[in-house]
Amino acid sequence: MNTEKVEGKFDQVAGKIKQSVGEAIGNQNLANSGAAEQVKGVAKETWGNAKDTAAVVRDEKAADVAVERDDLKYREKIVEGAHNLKERVNEKLDEIKREHRG
Repeated sequence: MNTEKVEGKFDQVAGKIKQSVGEAIGNQNLANSGAAEQVKGVAKETWGNAKDTAAVVRDEKAADVAVERDDLKYREKIVEGAHNLKERVNEKLDEIKREHRG
């Protein structure tokens, strides 16, 4: 387990505690800060998982062209997945903003 994954899990736990305390005492800023810390933790953990996957692919890589094409395909899938995730998160954040304003 790499540093990013450990830090990410810690941030998620700390954020959950902060959010719960904020909600319990009616402090929305604290609760929001905790939610943001959880999101940061998820991102760190995901980055750590991507690094681990890249290391496995790199370490097991053979020298033939077919494997290089597979590596390209996997890289493209990872990047596409990251972009899709970003879009879904941004859509949800926009939805929350609209609900809050309206």
